[in-house]
Amino acid sequence: MAILNVYLNFPGNTEEVFNFYKSIFGGEFTSVVRYKDMPMEGFTPPKEAEDKIMHIGLPIGKNEVLMGTDTLDAFGPKTVMGTNFYLSFHPESKEEADRIFIALAAGGTIEMPMADQPWGDYYGSLKDKFGIQWMVNFSKSE
Repeated sequence: MAILNVYLNFPGNTEEVFNFYKSIFGGEFTSVVRYKDMPMEGFTPPKEAEDKIMHIGLPIGKNEVLMGTDTLDAFGPKTVMGTNFYLSFHPESKEEADRIFIALAAGGTIEMPMADQPWGDYYGSLKDKFGIQWMVNFSKSE
């Protein structure tokens, strides 16, 4: 079954935000990955960003996971509260990931093409023609 989750971006306070949500919803984080823990070819985080959150997940409900990241100015466009989210689609296959990504990207802007990622998933991101930001993430372990 495909899953659709919300992915939130924050300007450096993701850990504080997610600890707040955890205090309300309970549960345990599915993952906490800091920028220093995920080296990517051609990218070294600035020293002041090494301990910031690259990815965090908090299960809410049976199949939903609230996810987030620190999107600092050093990493690209400034985070604007109110437009600081993505819809994160998790398809059942790599083929479905490609089909959905291509369809959503029609008339939109690809931010990161679908490709195998250092964390092991097949992932891409885009903004559709209506301005909605999407992540398509096929996890080979799902």
